[in-house]
Amino acid sequence: MASTVETNDDNRKVYKDHNLHVLWGVTLMAVLGVSSITPAFPEIRDALGVSSGQVGLLITVFTLPGIVLTPVLGVLSDRHGRKRILTPALILFGVAGGLCVFARSFELLLVLRFFQGMGAAALGTINVTVIGDIYSGRERSDALGYNSSVLSIGTATYPAIGGLLATLGWFYPFALAWTAIPVGLLVLFSLNNPEPHNEQRLKDYFGDVWKRLRHRQVLGLLCASLLTFIILFGPQLSFLPILMNDRFDAPSYLIGAVLSFGSLTTALTSTQLGRLTTRFSEKALLRTAFLLYAVALSAVAFAPTLPLLFVPAVIFGVAQSLNIPIVFSLLNGLAPSENRGAFMSINGMTLRLGQTIGPLLMASTAGFFGLAGAYLAAAGLAIASFLIVLVLIR
Repeated sequence: MASTVETNDDNRKVYKDHNLHVLWGVTLMAVLGVSSITPAFPEIRDALGVSSGQVGLLITVFTLPGIVLTPVLGVLSDRHGRKRILTPALILFGVAGGLCVFARSFELLLVLRFFQGMGAAALGTINVTVIGDIYSGRERSDALGYNSSVLSIGTATYPAIGGLLATLGWFYPFALAWTAIPVGLLVLFSLNNPEPHNEQRLKDYFGDVWKRLRHRQVLGLLCASLLTFIILFGPQLSFLPILMNDRFDAPSYLIGAVLSFGSLTTALTSTQLGRLTTRFSEKALLRTAFLLYAVALSAVAFAPTLPLLFVPAVIFGVAQSLNIPIVFSLLNGLAPSENRGAFMSINGMTLRLGQTIGPLLMASTAGFFGLAGAYLAAAGLAIASFLIVLVLIR
């Protein structure tokens, strides 16, 4: 597809494009559902009388629908258009998530989070798919880089905002979900994107997707996505707030500050990714990211004071800035335009699986070895991830 912006070596032409601005709004919604509420986990746990392991279910039930729905929605977006999927998904996300404000039982909260997760299933995948539709070549890489920076800004600011709101009441961070409704209307009436016109028979369509998915490099990238989101949503987002509360009695606003600091690091270092890729290969940077994850997680396990947790937060943030945009860039380059939605949605399903497994795996490991032991086990997983990527992505 041709870009909707004028081809020019000046990168400002990409970040000035209104379509990219609209997609940034979708990206901000895609990360809001988890990062804005995790600083409130200790308050939710205490107010509703659940355990630390149970409160992690608020992430699990949110990500679970995406495992099934993400590939389905990707196929539907290829067959019927991106807007017809994105707009109702954003509305459902906003309504169900906003209603969590009024829930006063853990069971009702889980039900509403499940429906919010159904809406979220399309967001993090189709927004990247539309970027692939609109831009090509260097413009696509630039647009994905800017999108990654916006994503990181969201994950940096949401924990701080959520932590501050949680000081007023554990339920207030859920109100942020209402912002998805105007974003959905903006997509419907303001996004000017080329919609796919796929006339393939379904048999041929799925045959093409399956053939490309069996490529070794694609399998390696999918493994990287799975393991990244197990690490991100297990030890980092779900259990770091609990560790800070249990070990240091940290208030919610300080928990949000540590999480935000790591994401802010990601946002800042992502802007330098273009320079790094001129000196180092994307595959080498991807391997480096998993080594940095291992260092950061090990440092958390042994951190003796709360201020020292800012050090692994920075290291983790740098790893994120190398990892996620490179995986999306490499996958987008391998995705054919006629079935990009389905192709990218497989990656979305994979990362949703990682989001779902992460908190459960961390909870079970912490039950056996304690939180410090669980972080060391997570560091071991990061090393295993490095080895898998080393073998499959050459």
